[in-house]
Amino acid sequence: MLNWLPEAIQPQITSEILVQALYDTLYMVAWSLLFSTIIGILLGVILVVTRPGHIMENRFIYSAINPIINVIRSVPFIILLVALIPVTRFINGVAIGATAAIIPLVVYAGPYIARLVENSLLEIDSGIIEAAEAMGATKWQIIFRFLVPEAMSSLILTMTTATIGLVGATAMAGAIGAGGIGDVAIAYGYQRYDDGTTLLMVVLLVLIVQGLQSLGNVASKRVRRR
Repeated sequence: MLNWLPEAIQPQITSEILVQALYDTLYMVAWSLLFSTIIGILLGVILVVTRPGHIMENRFIYSAINPIINVIRSVPFIILLVALIPVTRFINGVAIGATAAIIPLVVYAGPYIARLVENSLLEIDSGIIEAAEAMGATKWQIIFRFLVPEAMSSLILTMTTATIGLVGATAMAGAIGAGGIGDVAIAYGYQRYDDGTTLLMVVLLVLIVQGLQSLGNVASKRVRRR
């Protein structure tokens, strides 16, 4: 397949397996990122505006959501994968495969994104909120016309970090047969003692992560300049 590599590290997988692995990884990342972003941004905004002293202070909501996010984030993803197998099987019908892995990936990434969004929004100067209130802006206008736009550059980097985290999580999901690059690395690389395939999967993950980080950095800089 890659004839220019030394024979000792020549991958023993077909191009079809490689293409399917890439597709499964991108499929899991795309869908889990979509759902976890919606959940994460919503929870992150709620955490910020309902915290004590903010524009929608609500101690009950803040005290309810904050510990839940902390609990979920404290559980290692591999344990979360196993713990959610009954839930995944109930929702999806099966507990293995790329589609089934989306459920634990969303549960894992949603609270993670929420905390990153919270940190980005808390970095905004309180003077911006005071200026918005002085102009007569409503609370919803302050959120969507001042807070979010002001934090957009940071939020882009936040989503970049979350996406990279999901790429790593999908590789880990391969340990329970979710498919993707991680599954190929384990099933064809580790279990068959094929060092070439394992190395190839590592290189692919590195390239994907580097590409995502570069795109995120460029997008963040462009937004910051505006």
